[in-house]
Amino acid sequence: MGVGYRAVGWNRNKKRYDQVVLVGVLLSIAAFVVLSLVTDKGLTFETALIRSTAITAFLLLHVILCIGPLARLDQRFLPLLYNRRHLGVTMFAVAFVHGVFSLIQFHALGDTDPLVSLVTTPISGGAAGFPFQPLGAAALAILFLMAATSHDFWLANLTAPVWKALHMLVYAAYGLIVMHVALGALQDQRHPVLLAAVIVGLVLVLGLHLIAGFREKGSDREVAPSGTDDLTGWVDVGPADEIPDTRARILTVSGERVAVFRDGTRVFAMSNLCQHQNGPLGEGCVRDGLVTCPWHGYQYRPEDGQSPPPFHERVPTFATRVVDGRVWLDPEPRAAGTFVEPSTTTNP
Repeated sequence: MGVGYRAVGWNRNKKRYDQVVLVGVLLSIAAFVVLSLVTDKGLTFETALIRSTAITAFLLLHVILCIGPLARLDQRFLPLLYNRRHLGVTMFAVAFVHGVFSLIQFHALGDTDPLVSLVTTPISGGAAGFPFQPLGAAALAILFLMAATSHDFWLANLTAPVWKALHMLVYAAYGLIVMHVALGALQDQRHPVLLAAVIVGLVLVLGLHLIAGFREKGSDREVAPSGTDDLTGWVDVGPADEIPDTRARILTVSGERVAVFRDGTRVFAMSNLCQHQNGPLGEGCVRDGLVTCPWHGYQYRPEDGQSPPPFHERVPTFATRVVDGRVWLDPEPRAAGTFVEPSTTTNP
């Protein structure tokens, strides 16, 4: 977390991550340029560069889309999630190079403005006869919006829901690019390896998301209230000592995921959604007395769901009680930032 919006200070891990990404991108482009020139003797360097940047950007997009579900399935992928925006900006830069060179090669040699030519006389692909280039241009526009708003300045000013909705457009961009490739390169090349690569990539992205979604399905099962007497309408969370110390149990009540934490003898609950990027607070831990999101380290006070000063993020809180060693939860959320006294258990 940072107090203000200033030039990003890269730590050692971020520098190493960016160096690996940069070297990998350059090696990928160089390798595909050489491969294209060797396998097609009549190919120009400009065309080889167009193809190599397209392949590299497409590969990067698949990696980006796979990081999310992989991090849900295995927390060892969280460092990749933490730096995913760097990868997204890099991917856009490579795609932009591809777009510029394509625009120059196919639309800059006539009397019409290249951008006007792209829209009015786009290149059609093979037997399909469909103008595939505008699809790629639309995808590039989406990727530009995402890269331009990747900084937390835009997250704070657009608000988390708007920012998240904007960046979910990456799936629309992916669909447009798949159609761009299917109606363009696959029509022109008709190479079984290229077709197989596109299919494998599509299956991998969809498969990982479906597996991660199926695994998350259990967490979305609504827990019905079962309390009686003075606990009528409350939800039985289970034995307090079964909640790992400084960790949480996640359950769904009233259509919302709630994280019930135990920190020593204190028990408290808050919304599972971090206000930064909807990260899963319940998969984080209590660190220095504060609930810490596992995605980007945003923190919240247990008693009121408020980030410590000078930060302003807030999440809804829930009342808890410990009766005979069992934790009970009031499913009615308090307004974000509302103080709720943590309950206590005699077993630390």
